[in-house]
Amino acid sequence: MTDDSTLPVASPTFPRTQVRHDEAARRYTLWLDDETVGLADYVVTPHEVRFTHTEIDPRHRRQGLAGILIEYALDDWRTRSNLTVVPQCPYVARWVDDHAEYQDLLTRGR
Repeated sequence: MTDDSTLPVASPTFPRTQVRHDEAARRYTLWLDDETVGLADYVVTPHEVRFTHTEIDPRHRRQGLAGILIEYALDDWRTRSNLTVVPQCPYVARWVDDHAEYQDLLTRGR
């Protein structure tokens, strides 16, 4: 994936949702129509990618948008790298705990 990539996200609840990846800023952003409604920040080291912060606009919380954002970001890292994922952000840690199919990301590359 290249800098500033934008992809629609398949979500029946939010059909006009997009996740954008700004690699230079180390950030994924979630867009609903033409509005930024969320972000996920990360740090890359030689052996891991640390998700450090996730935020959803208060007007859009409790709608499942953070999960859409994190699922996209983790899927992106699964396909683009073999780095270990470290969920430093409490939301990302809970999300991975609740989704067994993503737990392999925590141990790969070690």
